[in-house]
Amino acid sequence: MIFERLRAALHGDVPVALVTRLDGAHAGAKLLVFEDEIAGDLGSEGLNVAAAGEARALLAVGKTALRTFGEDGEPVGVEVRLFIAAYAPKPAMYVFGAIDFSRAVARVGKYLGYAVTVVDARPIFATKARIPDADDVVVAWPDEWLANAKVDPRTALIVLTHDVKFDIPLLQVALRTDAGYIGAMGSRRTHAARIDELRRAGTGDADLARISAPIGLDIGARTPEETAISIAAEIIALREGRRGGRLADGTLPVHNARTTVAS
Repeated sequence: MIFERLRAALHGDVPVALVTRLDGAHAGAKLLVFEDEIAGDLGSEGLNVAAAGEARALLAVGKTALRTFGEDGEPVGVEVRLFIAAYAPKPAMYVFGAIDFSRAVARVGKYLGYAVTVVDARPIFATKARIPDADDVVVAWPDEWLANAKVDPRTALIVLTHDVKFDIPLLQVALRTDAGYIGAMGSRRTHAARIDELRRAGTGDADLARISAPIGLDIGARTPEETAISIAAEIIALREGRRGGRLADGTLPVHNARTTVAS
C-alpha cells in the first residue's frame, strides 16, 4: 500500500517523503509523509509524529537525510536512526533587484535549500560576479520575467527593487500567482504609497494583505546580512503558521506537528 501511494505521488509530481526505520524491533518499518497526512507506522505514535515533522522540514527544502530519535520520538535520543528520502524539487526563491541586500538574501536562501534566481533589468548590476551565491542571475524586466516563471505555494518572491516603475507591475504579477511568500522592501511610507498605487490599479484588499512589507521580522536588522536573516525568519514563520515572536515568550510547541494518519 505504501509503495503504491509513493508511486502515485511520484507520477503525480506530489511532494512526498519516505521514512525508513533502521534500528530496533521495528527495523524496516516505513512511514509515508505528505504535506497534510501520513501513512504507515514506525513503531510508536511519538516517533511517527517526530518523523513526520522532520520529513516535512526536509521536503520544504528538497533534501534527503539521516536523523536520530529516541524510541518514542524524543529529539535528544539516539536509539533509532531514520532514513528520510524526500521526493521534491528544491523550492524556488526569486529575488528582484540586484543590490547589496540581494547578495546576502541569495546566500541565506541557498543555505535554506532554495534554488535562488536574481532578476534585474540593469545589466551592469545583474551579474554572477556581483551575486555569486545565486543559482541564476537574469537580465530582464522583473514583471515580464515573473509572468513566465514557474511559481507554486513553496515559492518565495522577494522584491528588493525599491523603485515604483519596477515594484507596481511586478507586484501586480506576483499577486496573480500562488506564491507562498511575497515580500517587498521599503519603509512604511514607501509601502503605503505602493498600496495606494495598487488600489488605484484595481487590486483588492485581500490580495494586498498577502504582501509582507516592510519585509522581514522586526529584529532591528540594519546590515544586508541581518536583513537577509530577518527575511528568512519571516518566510519560515509564515510557512509554519507562526507569528515569529520569542520562543521564551510563547506557549506553542517548539516544533509544529501535523499528524493525520492515512491507512
